[in-house]
Amino acid sequence: MFGVTPKKETELRRRMAACGLVEADLDESFVRSGGPGGQKVNRTATCVYLKHRPTGLEVKMHKERSQALNRFFARRRMCALIEAQTMGDQSPEALEREKRRKQKARRKRRARQKPN
Repeated sequence: MFGVTPKKETELRRRMAACGLVEADLDESFVRSGGPGGQKVNRTATCVYLKHRPTGLEVKMHKERSQALNRFFARRRMCALIEAQTMGDQSPEALEREKRRKQKARRKRRARQKPN
């Protein structure tokens, strides 16, 4: 359906179910993409626009030249937004951001301690 491996598709379905995202609640439309890619991009509607009716969240995705892949990435991004909204600091995205912040602080501390 999305042009990805079955494993990735089932993982997306599981994640959508976990955050309460139902296909019936999504308004999906396709727009022309623009940007790099030449004439092909200007003629085909590969950019995906998703709107989640219950929350009002919107996602516009043009990561790839394939409409199917953009549909996959848009749904994945919508899941991340809903998780961030409902879980706050405990969402996977927030936890990853905090982990990176700590890593950078640790590296910065080590760099300051090393004599040049």
